[in-house]
Amino acid sequence: MALEVPAALEAKIDEVITHYPVSKRSAVLPLLHLMQHEYRYITDDAVNWVAAKLGLQPIQVLEVVTFYPGFRQSAPGKFHIRVCRTLSCAMAGSYELMESLCKAADIDRSHVDHHHPIAVSADGKYSIEFAECLASCGFGPVCMVEDDFHESVKPQAAAELLKQYQ
Repeated sequence: MALEVPAALEAKIDEVITHYPVSKRSAVLPLLHLMQHEYRYITDDAVNWVAAKLGLQPIQVLEVVTFYPGFRQSAPGKFHIRVCRTLSCAMAGSYELMESLCKAADIDRSHVDHHHPIAVSADGKYSIEFAECLASCGFGPVCMVEDDFHESVKPQAAAELLKQYQ
């Protein structure tokens, strides 16, 4: 099924492409970010749409999607959580925070792997994944819920944190 892109999004995409006059191919990253912002993840239809828009083969766009861990290929929950796992956050307890958040949100991460990094709660309300460096190494463990940044989150505070997102 062909993707129907809202006119406002397509206008923005057309404007972004003008920033790359030498090669439209260079616009693939910003276009994928716009698509993910609109649809919350990158579908096969979105890959095909972006490829057609830029005159590329779909595999060329899919290569970008699969290379960058910031692009999701499956639907996240209503509230998406990212937990930093780089060294300073790991030493400050990010793995324990991940376990506490999963327990509080009733998320099973047993099926998570490199190609499917997101786990979603049974009710679809929350999803979670590890992130590589959320750029606040002095205040770990750090997590983001949607676009909200949370520093020095103790694992014991996971349930309280999730109460903010109902």
